Order: sequence, then C-alpha cells, then structure tokens
Amino acid sequence: MNKIFEIPLYPYARSADQDAAKPVRRKVVVVGAGPIGLAAAIDLAQQGIEAIVVDDNDKVSFGSRAICFAKRPLEILDRLGCGHPMVDKGVVWDTGKVFFDDRKVYEFNLLPETGHEFPAFINLQQYYFEEYLVNRARELEAEGAPIEIRGGNKVLKVTDKGDHTEILIDTPEGQYTLEADWLIACDGAASPIRAMMGLDFVGRVFEDNFLIADVIMEADFPTERWFWFDPPFNKGQSALLHKQPDGVWRIDLQLGWDIDKEEEKKPENVIPRLKAMLGEDVKFDLEWVSIYTFQCRRMEQFRHNRVIFAGDAAHQVSPFGARGANSGLQDTDNLIWKLKLVMEGLAPESLLDSYDVERIHGADENILNSSRSTDFITPKSETSRLFRDAVLDLSEHYEFARPLVNSGRLSVPCTYDRSALNTPDALPGGPARTRPGSPCPDAPLDEGFLLHRLGNDFTLLTINTDVPAELEESGIKVGSLSLYSEALDPALAERYLGEAETAVYLIRPDQHVAARWEKFDETATRAAIRRAIGKE
Repeated sequence: MNKIFEIPLYPYARSADQDAAKPVRRKVVVVGAGPIGLAAAIDLAQQGIEAIVVDDNDKVSFGSRAICFAKRPLEILDRLGCGHPMVDKGVVWDTGKVFFDDRKVYEFNLLPETGHEFPAFINLQQYYFEEYLVNRARELEAEGAPIEIRGGNKVLKVTDKGDHTEILIDTPEGQYTLEADWLIACDGAASPIRAMMGLDFVGRVFEDNFLIADVIMEADFPTERWFWFDPPFNKGQSALLHKQPDGVWRIDLQLGWDIDKEEEKKPENVIPRLKAMLGEDVKFDLEWVSIYTFQCRRMEQFRHNRVIFAGDAAHQVSPFGARGANSGLQDTDNLIWKLKLVMEGLAPESLLDSYDVERIHGADENILNSSRSTDFITPKSETSRLFRDAVLDLSEHYEFARPLVNSGRLSVPCTYDRSALNTPDALPGGPARTRPGSPCPDAPLDEGFLLHRLGNDFTLLTINTDVPAELEESGIKVGSLSLYSEALDPALAERYLGEAETAVYLIRPDQHVAARWEKFDETATRAAIRRAIGKE
C-alpha cells in the first residue's frame, strides 16, 4: 500500500510572523494546500508575488481522490513546471468504452487529431499530484521565489477590513493573527472560510450514492475508461473502471440512495461487490474506500471584496466527467494574471469582477453537463429509464444515437464567449475554435509547440503578416510571435487561419484569445489591450 499520504511534506514550523509585535501584512494568503491552492501559490510566486499557503494539515490528501487530468489543465501545469512530471508518472489514455448490460455498445477517442504536446487525459492519484506541486513550491522557494507553505496552521476566523483581510490562525504553539492584502480560499468543498463568512452554495444534490474503491491488483484491462450501464455484476445501477499508476485501479459502483454509508464502506461489504465485478479468482488489495453523493452546486459569487474563492470551495460537480480539479486549475489560471495586474496598479480592481463572470460561466457550463450526466446515469422515472435504455441499444449499431449517451461528458476548457474582455471578432473566415474568448489550442512549430512560445504574458500571434516586435500599452508589455506559411504546420493553419490568408491574434496571459484581426492595426490593438485589462 502506498504510504505517501502518511508522510508530512510540509510539517509545522514556527514562523517569524508568530513572534511579531503586531500582525504582519502579507500580499496574498492562500488557504488550502490542495491542488488548487498550491497551483495558485506557484503561479503567484513565479511572477514574483508573495504567496503564503496555510493549511491545518501537513501532508498530501489520503486516497487517490481526483485522478483524471485533462489536456488543458496539463498545459496550465506545464507553465507551472509540473506538467511533464505528471505525464511521465501518470497513465495516458484517450479511449473510452461504453457497455450496456454485458455488451460493448461503442467506443470513442477523446483526441483523434494530432499536433498536441499533451495527451487527452492522464490518470494520476491526487496524492502524487499534490506531491509534485509541493516539490515545485519547494524548488521555487530554494531559488528565492516568495512562496511558503505553513502546515499545522488552521484558520479560525477571517474579518473583512476593507483594504485587507484579517486572519486568525491556530497552531500547535498557539494562535496568531495575519493580515492579507488578498486571501484566496481554496479550502475544499466543505470550505470553513465560506462557512465563517455565512456564504452557501446554490444548486442540486442528487439522491444517489457511489462507492469509490482504489484496488491494487495485476490485471490485463487496457488503459481505457470503461463505463457500464446496468452491468450483470451491479444490476440496475452503473459502474466505472480506470487504471492508475502503481497497479492501482479506480472502481466506482452506483449503490442507490437509501443506504447505510458506514456499513457499505466496510471491507466485508466492499470485497464481495468487487469480486462480482472482477471475478472470484482475481487477487486484489483495497487501498482506499469512500462513498460520495452527486452535488452540482456553486456559490452565487466567487469574489467577496478581498476574499476570492476557487476550486471546490467555489463550486462542486459530480465526479463523472473529471471536472473538479480540472475546472479548479482553470479558476486559478484565470485569476492570477488579473490579480497581478491589479496589485501592480496596471489594471482597475474591477478587472477581478471578470473572474467572477468568466469562471461562474465555466462553473455553470460544468454544472449543466454534470447534471445531464447524472440524470442519464441515474434515471428518476420509468419513462426516463426506457428512453436511456433505447438510446443505448441504438448506439450499438447507429452512430446518430451515440452523442445522446451521457456517461459523463468529459472535461473540456471553457470558452468565454460573452466576456466583456473580448473584442468583437474581426477575422473573416477564421476558425470558430479560436474565436475571441477561446482557449488557444496547441499546434506544432518547427521546434516545439505553440503554447510553450506563448508563455504567461500578453502576446501578439501573427500569421503571414508583420507586427512590431514589442508593443506597450497602459504599462502592459506585449510580446510577439510571427509565423509564416513556408514553415507553417497544417494543424496550426487549420486551427488559427481557417479560410483566412493572414491573421493577428491578441492572446491573454492565460492563453485565451482576447481579439483577432486579418491585419495589424495599432489603434485597434491598443484598444483591445485596454479592454482585456478592464480599462475600456
């Protein structure tokens, strides 16, 4: 059994702040050393902004928890210095199979096109993910970056002081008070900070329960996502199978609503269910068992003055579709560049309102897809079940029915179509997938890949036309990357030119398209930059 989740990675150590005569003011305090909090702190530190992470724990999460990481979050993690280590350790997959009763009805490929640096998905236990993030934070700290993880620091109270937040923290050596210009709450679905502030979720809790079991075994199942509707070993319910590193397999079994959760988690009840699925002769060991209930909910607002919520603290979705950690990483990717500009005085504080707008849009999109998945997986009426079963029967032979099958629409990045930061599209014939608001798809270059070259700053990407090597507007330095047809990979042309012959793209620091044109126009470009930072 893997013991990584028993080893303190950031044990309690007394800080100088605890001995200060009056509360010390810090730039950003991140509450929660899970994946989302650590990603936020690393992003801040890489840009030279002080980030203090506090957590009442001192080690990574127990059990594999979130395991599926999609291509877009892997691209974000690559900019944080963790993408390739995760892929190297993880199980890479792109194929899913859907079963009904005892037969396969169809399969699908999540990344049928080539020309991407990262795969469609990897499976990796959350404790490894957190370990890589802690290691990256330690690496940055050793290089002199302003980042610190304080284990054994439990937040007891937060108080809004207008231009900062006051935080009361408990430690093994007593309490102390810290002040923060900004507080980012990444303290999970139960979010004590959300409760302290009297805030709550809106949304749905579904009347069903699922058993998660991490099983260590040697098995010859392929590295694919297998989902069963009404399987022989779990009649009337559903099941899911995923492969993880180290010979660990994730199994999800639907149990129904009226159950005794503590009884169902006992090995003497779990093991017979697993044997019915895997076979009586298969040898396995249980690593971790849990039971979860579908919840599709979010806060009404993610930003509350100087306190900003991200990840599960801000929104919850059902696990089917791998939207939890993946959407949380997109939260921080959206937030940190905006917070940096506000803190540096280069953008108005109102720019942070766009974090609310854009990521609430992302949360609503995820909640909609998760709710639809849940309704399809767990029909609430006999009519709904008859419809679902008919769709599954048809999908075995007819392609038109397959898009109707919903075993968990898998995570895709959000497009901010209605964001006030976008400039109206001005590229006739441009591909829809790279319209303003869209995340930039990767593509091969002569050397390496496009997203590496875009980096973490505002960039003008030009194809078959020229722009200034560097442009500055409102204190924002905008770099440029110019590409020409003689060296253009067909995948890049398809994704960024479409029917156009020339193109100019303004790319945000989170690698979403802010604006695009056929030719460079300095006046229009400057206006688009101001709009993208909330100044117009």
